[in-house]
Amino acid sequence: MSKLRVAMLISGGGTTATAIQNAVSAGDLLNVEIACVISSNPKAGGIEKLREAGVQNIEVVDSRFYKVDRYHFGAVILYYLKKYKADFVGQYGWLPLTPSNVIEAFEGRIVNQHPGPLRSSHLDFGGKGMHGVRVHAARLSFVRETGRCFFTEATTHEVTTAYDSGKVIHHNRLEIYQDDTPETLQSRLLPVEYQTQIEVLRNRSEGGTNNLNWPIGELVAPEEKGLLDHCKSEAVRLYP
Repeated sequence: MSKLRVAMLISGGGTTATAIQNAVSAGDLLNVEIACVISSNPKAGGIEKLREAGVQNIEVVDSRFYKVDRYHFGAVILYYLKKYKADFVGQYGWLPLTPSNVIEAFEGRIVNQHPGPLRSSHLDFGGKGMHGVRVHAARLSFVRETGRCFFTEATTHEVTTAYDSGKVIHHNRLEIYQDDTPETLQSRLLPVEYQTQIEVLRNRSEGGTNNLNWPIGELVAPEEKGLLDHCKSEAVRLYP
């Protein structure tokens, strides 16, 4: 079986991408090889981390230069994906909205990491501005206000042209503790996020299907939309 050539897209610290590279180096992902890393941020801390971890092919496509010309942004990304012969793309802390030409070229072969629960076509803890510690702040606030579902999830979903709207293909749950803060929840979930993304790559590289551990049931009732919106807006205010 030929190895799955994975391109990893990053924008920040690259901790998940580094965990994946370490898993490849340790032989925990026998059928995976890292084709390249593409960073949307020339100052991303993950660039040096991944070099030190042994990644050879690292490119920067600065998203600030393509705010108007989204198609050209996608064309440059696709150039590198083709150059390094990537056949699967993982977004690991990638912040820009992925251009449609990239999504079309890798339909069914491009996924995104999200640090909170998602439910396709339902109210959830994704969307524009919902990334990093903001997700944890919104989730904590919501479960404490409602008094139910004291858990969060590390999630993998297919990438579409809207933030966090694609089909969820894998997730792992983590209990929320009474004394959790957004920061402690983020710290405790990070290893679960790494493992979730590694499991997705292992499954895909071994010929498994995408429908992994599909989460059932609504997270947020329709009448709770106002509360959800408030929790999200407060999270953005607290963590600008």
